[in-house]
Amino acid sequence: MRNQLLKWVLLPLRKLRQKEDGNASIEFILVFPMVFILFLSAFETGLMMIRQVVLERAVDTTVRELRLGYITAPTQEKLRKIICYRASLISNECQNTLLIELRPVSTVTWEPLSSDTRCKNSNTDIHPTPPDDFVKGGSANEMVLVRVCAIIKPLFPMTKMGMALNRDGLGGYALVASSAFVNEPR
Repeated sequence: MRNQLLKWVLLPLRKLRQKEDGNASIEFILVFPMVFILFLSAFETGLMMIRQVVLERAVDTTVRELRLGYITAPTQEKLRKIICYRASLISNECQNTLLIELRPVSTVTWEPLSSDTRCKNSNTDIHPTPPDDFVKGGSANEMVLVRVCAIIKPLFPMTKMGMALNRDGLGGYALVASSAFVNEPR
């Protein structure tokens, strides 16, 4: 009886072991996650590059209008609205995460902007420190440096690309665009 039971149980198991029907699905299960993560990382990288180009373009056109005097009485809020409108691919929270540094260059020292970029956490208000750090355009023939920092949340934060990005406390990464202009004499 025992031999018959073993034959009855073991025979189908032997036949099942000899079949090769499931081999492709095992390979798929092992390889698909790696390929999918690679695809998502490439997509995240491409999206980050597009956002950077859009931000650079928005800053360049806004700085051009500022230089030519088309933007009257520029403020942090006014420039932020213009840049966010032009950089619509940045994010829905552009108004809350964009920080603009505008500083005239001393013709005596020619000191550039500091290497550490000031960015803003999206859960705090924008108050440049010190308040006079945001210069309202400078005087005629004065060179002004502009740096814009936007905090962007990654679309796929758990991919290798998303995990490799330097992020702030809320999980966003910084996109920085800079420009310079000389005020036109009036």
